[in-house]
Amino acid sequence: MTANVSSAQPVSPKPSPLHAVVADDFAAVNRTIVEQLNSKVPLVETIGQYITESGGKRLRPLLALLAARSLDYTGDKHIPLATLIEFMHTSTLLHDDVVDESHMRRGKKTANDAWGNAPSVLVGDFLYARSFQMMVDVGSMRIMAILSGATCIIAEGEVLQLTNIGNPSISEEDYFETILGKTAMLFEAASHSGAVLAEATPEQERALQYYGRYLGLAFQLIDDLLDYQGDANAMGKNVGDDLAEGKPTLPLIHAMEQGTPEQAKLIRQVIRDGGLEQLDAVLEIIHATGALDYTRQRAEEMADKALQQLDALPPSAYRDSMAQLARLAVDRQA
Repeated sequence: MTANVSSAQPVSPKPSPLHAVVADDFAAVNRTIVEQLNSKVPLVETIGQYITESGGKRLRPLLALLAARSLDYTGDKHIPLATLIEFMHTSTLLHDDVVDESHMRRGKKTANDAWGNAPSVLVGDFLYARSFQMMVDVGSMRIMAILSGATCIIAEGEVLQLTNIGNPSISEEDYFETILGKTAMLFEAASHSGAVLAEATPEQERALQYYGRYLGLAFQLIDDLLDYQGDANAMGKNVGDDLAEGKPTLPLIHAMEQGTPEQAKLIRQVIRDGGLEQLDAVLEIIHATGALDYTRQRAEEMADKALQQLDALPPSAYRDSMAQLARLAVDRQA
């Protein structure tokens, strides 16, 4: 299938103080992304460039850079490390959009909508394979163990989410298990591997590992909140997409727990059926039960836990950026 998509120029994340402290490193990562997308198969390069140039924040490679630099790392292996982490993330996006039958991401056509499912899955496989090639170049068995282990947990998280679609009976504990796998694990692996690269002390390594975990949980909680109150233009997707797919996220779980039997029954039915016919009624229940406030509260708890981990690091502009990132995770609108 051939897409009518024009060639895009490389898109870097919107400049911010978070990226400014590692500006040179980030520029090197962007150059390495382009270099490592090289393939003798043109469609691989085309789809790879399309998805990597789609305007994402590139938070996961940023975490690897900040973690390594916060511990005074002065080598150059953090550049391929950050790049391969971005490739791992991009691969999961390609696969997720096929599984979810998504048509829009970040305000653009998804790759599967533009080229079809098969090319998207196969290019996702290519990016995973390229990321493992780059792990070998980084040359650390411990980092390879962290990232390969994370890959398995991420895949399990995605399967768990898939099996929970249309299931209104999952608990809050089940929900957190799912988002730990599908989202937080790559955040954790990014900061953890950056710490290992910088030869962190055991205390610092553990702190950076859990900083990434809690940051990832906070990030996903706000994502799930924004699905019910975000700005569609800012998010690049429609409000209520999770509901339409029958995903039982925390706002729905809390609303079912706190609502009347009639309200809980309606939400359970909507989760089973999917679709947006009852969106207004569900939104009314979510607001009446304080489900969004509760979800934000849990996100703030995770962000506070992430901030606490930073006490193990020496003062630096890199640590300050990681603290700012934890606050941004809960303050953002997209």
